[in-house]
Parts: sequence; structure tokens; C-alpha cells
Amino acid sequence: MDTKNSFIKIHNGRIITPFRGISNGSVIIKDGIIAEVSEHDPDVPGAVTIDAGGRFISPGFIDIHVHGGGGHDFMDNTVEAFLAIAQTHARFGTTALFPTTLTGSTEDIVKTLETYDEAYLKNKSGAQFMGVHLEGPYLAMSQRGAQDPRYIRDPDPEEYEYILSKSDAIKRWSAAPELKGAIPFGRYVKSKGILVALAHTDAIYEEVMEAYENGYTLATHLYSAMSGVTRRNARRYAGVVESAFLIDEMDVEVIADGVHLSAPLLQLVCKIKGFDKIALITDAIRAAAMPSGKSVIGNIHTGLKVIVEDGVSKLPDRSSFAGSVATADRLVRTMIQMAGISLPDAVRMITHTPASIMNIADRKGSLTLGKDADIVIFDEDITVHTTMVKGKVIYQKDVGL
Repeated sequence: MDTKNSFIKIHNGRIITPFRGISNGSVIIKDGIIAEVSEHDPDVPGAVTIDAGGRFISPGFIDIHVHGGGGHDFMDNTVEAFLAIAQTHARFGTTALFPTTLTGSTEDIVKTLETYDEAYLKNKSGAQFMGVHLEGPYLAMSQRGAQDPRYIRDPDPEEYEYILSKSDAIKRWSAAPELKGAIPFGRYVKSKGILVALAHTDAIYEEVMEAYENGYTLATHLYSAMSGVTRRNARRYAGVVESAFLIDEMDVEVIADGVHLSAPLLQLVCKIKGFDKIALITDAIRAAAMPSGKSVIGNIHTGLKVIVEDGVSKLPDRSSFAGSVATADRLVRTMIQMAGISLPDAVRMITHTPASIMNIADRKGSLTLGKDADIVIFDEDITVHTTMVKGKVIYQKDVGL
């Protein structure tokens, strides 16, 4: 169903807005933009009509940290992989995403950026690409998790300035702030208007505070691959987790797949940080939306082998989780069923909050007048029935779009 560039009326649904719920409302779309959110069912002559069937009408889900899905990884560095990942996640309600790299060589990273530029122009039937998130290669070896140790290194101005010169698509860069050269790196990246996040790090509070003051305003997958309370010479120091809690202004993201973090930890993060400072992320690898079994993180030919079981990706020796196989609908479902969060608050953490963190809230993240018509229709079980990007239906359950 190509509904682009025409009036569309979505009616008979329970609308989720940033401010309130509308029990039986309608959303009017014109040329891919939200023209009206109504408590009624207005007459719109000539409009294409979509009956929500009493289901929820929500802003599209925004995933700011995702590596792959549907059997593909962004670091496969093919346009086909990029497009397949975008289509895969659209089936589960994601309307906007930030393709995320893994630690790799300079050449691999630049190739991913070049592929992104090509795929961006060809992406007509999947979640919209909003820019690239570079995760690494400037990470702490002690907190590498499933990141390939062959490519972990300290920030090198010659390298990161070169990478930044090759693409305007970079919107976020995650690094360990305690590394040699990480503070100048943060300042430089921030000066380019790019979000700097701390990740895969063993920093203590004093190091995190300095990092925050120099641009590191987001904690990448909170609790995962980062220090908690640390002992040094018998003295205890607050780690990154405690620092993220203590710095009120710091945003955090969490992998709410129900495996990486238990219910009490999810509840604790919500209690301390609040729904406007937490983004739900999939951190999904190529195995998302695929059967359990063996898989690969990163490039299909050179990446790390992993095994998927119990609803999560693990290193072959099962010593560590290795990304996730979650999709966005699962994140919302987990927060409601496992953490006891209300539906509007769960939706807020995967729509309005990530849009604010990534500075795209002027056009994404809420069903309000003038914003892109990125919309998801789902039922009580958070089963997605329709996904729409900028007024175009790109997925309908049982239709095969």
C-alpha cells in the first residue's frame, strides 16, 4: 500500500501522545507529515483510510543502537545488508534507526560509512536511517565483551580526524573515557556536533565527571560492559553505573530484552533516571528475528562467532553476552510485563526520549502536528500490525509488505 503524498486517515484507535491518551481518536496525515491528531473521526474527503481496529496508534519506535538483524550485519558492508536490516526491524515497529558499527580497522569503518551513504539513498521500504553510531574502536580491553580485541586501541587524532572527514553521516561515537587521549577525542567529536557516549569502560566517578564535562553525555547500554563499585588499594570508588545515576543530566540507554538486565535493575534505572533520560535499545546483531543457533557478530567473513540460545547471544564459551537478538516490540513488552512500567512510559522510552537524545525530536518521536508520520499500530500484546514511515506503509501484518 503506497500511501505517500496523499491524505491518510488512521481512525478507530487508542492514540499514545506525549501528553495523554486518546481512547478513540484519529490521526490525519498529509504528504508524509502529521496534519491533525483528533479525538473524533473527522471527514477527510479523498483520504486513504486505515482502520486501527481498536488497537494502539503509537509514534514509530526509534532504535539508537542496532548492529543488524534478519541474518545481516551493517559491517557486512553491502547495500543489501543495510536494506535487509531496515526491513527486518520495520516488521517489529522500528521506523528510525542508527546503524551501529563494531570495533574494526580504519578501512572497515570507512567502508561502512561509504556503504551507509549508498544505502541511505536506496532505502525505500524499511526503517529510516538517521545516521551512523560508531561503537569503538576506542574501548577498554578489560570491558571488551564481544568486541574484537584485535582492533581495540587508544584514540588517535590522526585516525579519528580522518574518519570524521570521510562522512557527514556520523551522529554518535561511543568510547571509553579513561583511555589515553579520550578527553581530547571527546572535545573534538563534540565540536563537530556529534553525540559522544561512554562505553565498554572501567572508569571511576572522577574520570566520568571529567568526561561528562568534555562531551560524554550518554551511557551506552547501562550496566553492560562498564564498571560498578570498584576497589583500588582497599578503597571503594563509584564506577560508571553509579556515576550515571549521580549525574542527573546524563542520559542512559538499556538493553531491555529481559535477559541483559533483571526486573529489579530495570526498575531501579527507571526510578533513578526517569523516563525522559532512558532510551530503550535492541543492540541487536544479525541473529535478531532469526532462529537460535550459531551466528557471527560483525562482518560475516571476519567477525566473531557466537551462539544464540535462551533468547540472547553469547560468546561460544558462554562467558559473556554478545549483543542481543531483541526487536523493538520485545523491549516495550519487557518493560510492561517484567518491569511493571505503564505502556505510555514504555513507549516514551523508545520514541520521544531517544529522539531527544539524538536531537531529532523536532521531527520524530511523537504524534504531534508537523512531525513526520512515523507510526506503529499494535495490539495489547505489542504485536505490530502496521508500520508507517513518513506516511508510507512499509509493513502490514499478514499482507507481506
